[in-house]
Amino acid sequence: MIELYTWSTPNGQKASIMLEELGLPYRVHPIDIGKDHQFHPDFLAIAPNNKIPAIIDTDNGLRLMESGAILLYLAEKTGMLWPQDFPTKWRVVEWLMWQMGGAGPFLGQVHHFVKFNPGKSAYAEERYTKEARRLWGVPAVRHEAACASGGAAFAHAVAAVAAGIHDLVLVVGVEKMTSQPTARVAEILAGAGDMSGEGRVGATFPALFAMIARRHMYQYGTTREHLAAVAVKNHANGAKNPQAHMRKVITMEQALAGKPISEPLTVYDCSLISDGAAAVMLAPLDRASEFTSKPIRILGIAQTSDHVALDEKDDITAFRAVRAAGEKAYKMAGVGPNDIQFAELHDCFTIAEIIAAEDLGFVKKGEGGPYALAGCTSLTGARPINASGGLKAKGHPVGATGVAQLCDVSQQIRGEAEERQLVRHSIGLAQNLGGSGATAVVTILGAA
Repeated sequence: MIELYTWSTPNGQKASIMLEELGLPYRVHPIDIGKDHQFHPDFLAIAPNNKIPAIIDTDNGLRLMESGAILLYLAEKTGMLWPQDFPTKWRVVEWLMWQMGGAGPFLGQVHHFVKFNPGKSAYAEERYTKEARRLWGVPAVRHEAACASGGAAFAHAVAAVAAGIHDLVLVVGVEKMTSQPTARVAEILAGAGDMSGEGRVGATFPALFAMIARRHMYQYGTTREHLAAVAVKNHANGAKNPQAHMRKVITMEQALAGKPISEPLTVYDCSLISDGAAAVMLAPLDRASEFTSKPIRILGIAQTSDHVALDEKDDITAFRAVRAAGEKAYKMAGVGPNDIQFAELHDCFTIAEIIAAEDLGFVKKGEGGPYALAGCTSLTGARPINASGGLKAKGHPVGATGVAQLCDVSQQIRGEAEERQLVRHSIGLAQNLGGSGATAVVTILGAA
């Protein structure tokens, strides 16, 4: 158990965020710095510097102050968020020290002199304000494309680096969903759909994808067993992924007998309400070796769009945006569907994985279900799909999903997927979907 002594300041929140990310049990002891609780003898016995945060690790009695030291200790204690190779580990320390000794203190001084003590020192105000502006003088852009937001941000970052507008771009995806009840989450997510029509009559995404699944069944003979095969496979993969939200193996019988959500979809056909974050950094190839010994090359990428509402689509059993983005990405990469060795597909619902496999040309139209049931998409299959566990088991923190897919593909290419490592892993594809096919991003990655 970690006893955490903190307050709701940016510095104080570092430790609580770290503890949440690591999944360590902890108990919070509020130290109200507005009431000078940091000067109480009991707290000073833990943190003689009278600064929050501070911790006590009850496993060994260690008392620790200074947020940077706490972050390093927790990473070392768990072995998580802490690279094992020597150069990368020190690159992490370098950026941590920059935050601790550069960005953080300067912004704190701006806050102190400009907000709380204005007019006391013109020199201090000018100095700290100028340096803060220098440190933060980079563009920050938020991209909104529903569940494809992460992929869309990545696509724009690729364009910026390729055009020479920027040399280094950090793409971050994050979503906090579990703080809301399920009904509210469904309502918020529905806002990414056709609110003038489908939304007005109460259609949420489970209902829309249920209609898509039912039509696919009607046109191609897809069965509940086909859908369940996707769920069983992705749960099995997720159980091997230490970063997965749902590490639970299920049987075909369980999947078929799952709680009904929207016919024919059960709870096992639907992705999770998850919290999560992911990040990737882009750089020109000639600078990649500064940051990693195993750079990943972007071979092809494309984003396309389609109608939002289902009734405006020619065929709801296909996502035209996915097909178009796939074709463009293949052309850019100089490869075809048969060259893709593995893929991370946007399985917000099991039917979505089946349709994406068809739209990307992995199988003929209507054969995605039998392809999954035959085991062709398993870890040992002809073309593994969602070795991470996919949205179904790894989780679907909406803004983070598209970026996390790229992390998963990169991890496989680098041979760092441990228990989930694939035999053939030199070229992989990530497909990120927004809405019920309103937009899609397809990215093809390979080793540099």
